[in-house]
Amino acid sequence: MTSTTSTTTTTTTSPDIRLVVLDMAGTTVADGGLVERAFDTAARALGVEPGTPDHAEKLAYVRATMGESKISVFRHLFGDEDRARRANTAFEQAYGELVDGGLIAPVPGAREAVEELAADGRTVVLSTGFARVTQDAILAALGWQDLVPLTLCPADAGGRGRPYPDMVLTAFLSTGAADDVRQVAVVGDTSYDVLSGVRAGAGLVAGVRTGAHGDDAFREAGASHVLDSVAALPALLRGAAG
Repeated sequence: MTSTTSTTTTTTTSPDIRLVVLDMAGTTVADGGLVERAFDTAARALGVEPGTPDHAEKLAYVRATMGESKISVFRHLFGDEDRARRANTAFEQAYGELVDGGLIAPVPGAREAVEELAADGRTVVLSTGFARVTQDAILAALGWQDLVPLTLCPADAGGRGRPYPDMVLTAFLSTGAADDVRQVAVVGDTSYDVLSGVRAGAGLVAGVRTGAHGDDAFREAGASHVLDSVAALPALLRGAAG
């Protein structure tokens, strides 16, 4: 059984955390590599065939930018806006079909962690780099539609996803759960999640080892903590408040 220990990378004591912004795929949701499978569909729609150097280069970029808004990734990969939107539409459709096929599951202990955080009086928000239609499909597949009071995608924050701080700040402003951004915790499995939290001024920013990136990437992006899993977060925050 995997342990849920944390590694603190700063010596600053965290303030009382009142708002927790959690990433979805890779952090609270295990999707088994569906992003790469959906990318293959999107790439083919734009004439990029698997096995070619162009495909390999683009896939490497997708892996490196896990956590970033998907439309931003496709803008980088395909250049003009029309091609980027065609790729994004094909990606979201393919990912949604895979989700509907039952190929996702909660990260072990994730739902329980969210419920513990709420029981401790903290407000939890789920955020994603996917479009709203895909986010809603994931929530429905898991039965999580009523798990948290607010879910956010880039469109809810003016269109800019990670690594911009916009979704974190939208959560802060929309919920009214915290008086200070230092009372916000941001947790995700990619350096882009971490960077968005750092840029927002969050008091605690943690990377989790259940997804795309590892400890070095988290620390380089400025993570204050690294956790084996989001399941370790409630205990960490109780310690920070104590």
